[in-house]
Amino acid sequence: MRRELPMILIRVIVGLVFLTEGTLKFLLPAELGAGRFAAIGLPFPHLLAPLVGGIEIGAGAMVLLNFYAGDAALVLLIVISSALVTTKLPVLAGHPLGSLTLMKAPHTGWFGFLHEARTDMAMLFGTLAIVIDSGLRVGRRRPWYQSKEL
Repeated sequence: MRRELPMILIRVIVGLVFLTEGTLKFLLPAELGAGRFAAIGLPFPHLLAPLVGGIEIGAGAMVLLNFYAGDAALVLLIVISSALVTTKLPVLAGHPLGSLTLMKAPHTGWFGFLHEARTDMAMLFGTLAIVIDSGLRVGRRRPWYQSKEL
């Protein structure tokens, strides 16, 4: 059990963050849901925001409960990668990229990007760790204690 504790802690924080952020997309739609998606310049924000929020809630809960955690983390890896590209890439560039607007950031360039993307990067590497720990065996469920015998 002690050897599995680091992965359990990673699953807990990744699951809680995505579960919370998905819930907030519904509770605060103007700031974190469709309103934010529209401000970023994403198409169909009124459909896309609830879809992403639902995915974050469902997959976050699955990661938290270790129910097909590898599969759920793979989906969340796509979500967080999309979030990095759509919200943080303009910060890195220092100007809007196509339809993607530059959100309010005090600094741009590498340091601005690294500062603004710190939570997204933590979630990216956390989900990647969960996917790797799952053995990339899509569709297989491990017991809660992450036994290596499947």
